[in-house]
Amino acid sequence: MAKFSFTSPLVRGAWFILAVVATLLPQAQQLLAWALMVAVVATGILLVRLRASTVLFVGAAIAVRRLQLDDIFSGMVVAALIGVWALVSRLPMMDSAWRIKVGFVLATVLGAAVVVWPTANVLVHIPLPAFIATPLKIKEIGVPLPTYVRDRVTVGLAKGLDLQGGMRLVYQVEVEEAIADKRANVAEEMRQDLAIAFEIHKGTGRPSREEMLKLEEKLRIQTPESAIIRIKFVNKGDRVKIDDRFQKKFTTDWSFLLGPAEDEATFKIRSAVETDIRDRAVAQAKETVNRRVDELGLREAAVATRDEDIIVEVPGQNKQAFDDIKEIIRRTARLEFKMEDTFDFFAKVDKTTIPETERIDVQQQGSIPDGLSGDKDKKEKFISTHYAQITKLDNETMEACKVRFRAWIDTLGVPDDRQVGFGIVYDSEDINKEIGWRTFYLFRRAEVTGEHITKAEAGYNQDKASYNVNLEFNQVGTERFEEVTGANIHRRFAIILDDKVDSAPVIQSKIAGHAQISMGAGDQETQATNARKLERVLRSGALPAQISLKAESTIGPSLGRDAIDQGLKGLLAGSALVLLFMFIYYRTAGLVADAAVLLNLFLQLAILASFGATMTLPGIAGLALTIGIAIDANVLINERIREEMRTGRSIRAAIDAGYEKAFTAIIDGHVTVFISGLILPQYGSGPV
Repeated sequence: MAKFSFTSPLVRGAWFILAVVATLLPQAQQLLAWALMVAVVATGILLVRLRASTVLFVGAAIAVRRLQLDDIFSGMVVAALIGVWALVSRLPMMDSAWRIKVGFVLATVLGAAVVVWPTANVLVHIPLPAFIATPLKIKEIGVPLPTYVRDRVTVGLAKGLDLQGGMRLVYQVEVEEAIADKRANVAEEMRQDLAIAFEIHKGTGRPSREEMLKLEEKLRIQTPESAIIRIKFVNKGDRVKIDDRFQKKFTTDWSFLLGPAEDEATFKIRSAVETDIRDRAVAQAKETVNRRVDELGLREAAVATRDEDIIVEVPGQNKQAFDDIKEIIRRTARLEFKMEDTFDFFAKVDKTTIPETERIDVQQQGSIPDGLSGDKDKKEKFISTHYAQITKLDNETMEACKVRFRAWIDTLGVPDDRQVGFGIVYDSEDINKEIGWRTFYLFRRAEVTGEHITKAEAGYNQDKASYNVNLEFNQVGTERFEEVTGANIHRRFAIILDDKVDSAPVIQSKIAGHAQISMGAGDQETQATNARKLERVLRSGALPAQISLKAESTIGPSLGRDAIDQGLKGLLAGSALVLLFMFIYYRTAGLVADAAVLLNLFLQLAILASFGATMTLPGIAGLALTIGIAIDANVLINERIREEMRTGRSIRAAIDAGYEKAFTAIIDGHVTVFISGLILPQYGSGPV
């Protein structure tokens, strides 16, 4: 059998034909990729007797899979790297084991170069001296990057906040609100079970509005604290309804206590469950903020957590963009649909007790829809109720006005199973001017929530000449929406977004699984912007609890430029001195150590770039420290080798013994550094 040669005329001719075909045909990339893959497989067959053959075949399989996924570029890269490894393994030099190792290192370096290429194109800009730049008409040199590669290699290092300036936000998650939500859900479940126990409600569905009113004649469920549920019975003999079955269902997460009064029973959330709710609220809030940042296309932004805080770092200098980011991040995006209660709650308020300086008024509203009559005709019923309204003070913000309004309402003793919603009041002469708030008396139970949304899309209503956000629900939400709207025809259904009643339309008929949120007043450009923002936050999901801005800091671009210059100078100077010392002191061994250290640094950058890491000033310092640690290991090894050679050992034996005896000390040092790396982030407070 004739010996195969990579330099034979047949092989050269085949590769030449493939190159011509790849250049001329439209599917050039795909043909070239398949050609590389076939070449790798063929080379793997030739190397079947070598230990690398298995890895070569695996690499070829990866390339094939990438091509099947229409990822032509990555398939080409994998095939080319495996081909390089195979070619080096066949070179007539060294023994086979070393050829395989050298081929693997070379393929790894080339793969790392592809990953680092886009980053080098962005970060490497070396200014030229005037005597060179003037005749060449080039101010600086950099690393060129073809558009084809830029479009396909999407990973890379991004400049951090301290390197290019930007904004750092620290938000605190209001975990007590998450605990209160858990309490409210459990209280609602208890109402349903007790309605069944009193034979008021039958079936597995949620009790109707009328059934809940009947249950209120038997008991009231109170929530004096965020972690406590107290059931107060009208007849203390009914406390036996909390039987073993009821207790078993709820005492997994809640502790049970009879009392404090004879007609009461108390449930308190267990501390372990409370801790779990807190942890999950922070984790979920981070995921939601991450999704919102991704929706904005901010790849350089970093989101992290510390205790109950969420830290967001956004590089850049665009103040308007910062304001938009803060607006989108802070929105809870909690969407709820709740039925209005037509009980005239505010009729009891004595207006004479309200100070005039508060600008609070109680007004009567007539013709409020109250469902259909119970007879055959099903006529529409109307009643007259009262509502409260507040007008904001001069130079007072709407949020401050709402806080003042809420404080007054808290003095009225709203029942735990009811809620006062707030809607914006606009000036009658200027519909774009917000002048205050008005109340809606609602059932606290949310009939449908935003977690049932599958689609949120901004749109334009030509009939009303305004923008809105159209919503679609999943199967559970659709069924619930149809059930609620079908059972409450001719009643108002409040749409609440972030604790603000967006609208309270009257249900005219059973509605399928869709809804619409209008953008309210304002010019069409403002409406369109608000619609897109709402679409983003609804798509990213609601926060488990509100987040409040705890701290905000801005770093100017001048600090970023100084940090880059000083950091790079320090890194280059320190690294150069260390590497020069190794070469002068250890000669050839030092040169080998320098090459290994630089290769280690290069591979670290490639790994960081592949994960889309953000480079910060501490990161640059960390890379310099890594060089020092690596040199320290090489010093230990070289000194042990010198000691072994003084005892008369051969160079090969001294090298083996030097690596073996220095290994434990090197591992000890690396473990110490690893532990320090785990501890330091717990106490870090920022990028600088």
